[in-house]
Amino acid sequence: MKGIVLAGGKGTRLYPLTYATNKHLLPIYNQPMIFYPIKTLVSAGIKQIMVVVSGEHAGHFIPVLRNGEDLGVQHLEYGYQTNPKGGIADALKVAEDFVGKDNATVILGDNTTDADITKDVQEFKEGALVFLREVPDPERFGVPVFDPGNQQKIIKIEEKPKKPANNYAVTGLYIFDHKVFEYIRKCKPSWRSELR
Repeated sequence: MKGIVLAGGKGTRLYPLTYATNKHLLPIYNQPMIFYPIKTLVSAGIKQIMVVVSGEHAGHFIPVLRNGEDLGVQHLEYGYQTNPKGGIADALKVAEDFVGKDNATVILGDNTTDADITKDVQEFKEGALVFLREVPDPERFGVPVFDPGNQQKIIKIEEKPKKPANNYAVTGLYIFDHKVFEYIRKCKPSWRSELR
């Protein structure tokens, strides 16, 4: 299993802080934000990780993360997303060669979860696993739409819907098999220019 941390984007909602550096390098309590998702992966036994970055602050990650050894990473790579407005799928496709024929756990760089995903990583075989959380305000998040005949199957994710189908939010943590890249190649840009 490979790990991918998606840490691109400009962080415009955090201006003026992100004029100086990438938002994922800003401190949360006593460490850079990006340490949290990396520790989530390492705690689950994932020691080969790619951090996907973009923008003018991409080089700022190297002096902070270095080779990842201080965080328990055995192999750390960096990938560069040239179009940070392309969404999660566009960022993920940067990691295709890194993942190869392995499965991959993907986590957003601003995900500060303390969830233990070890069992999910160990038991994952194929397909996709999307981590969800019940929230009081789902209209602020990506919301899954379940197959009416199979409540374990998500048929689509609606981004910040005005009338959410349920009270679940997509948390920004996923496990995919290597076939995810075949699906990404079939995606078309949405009205927001993100691959869907």
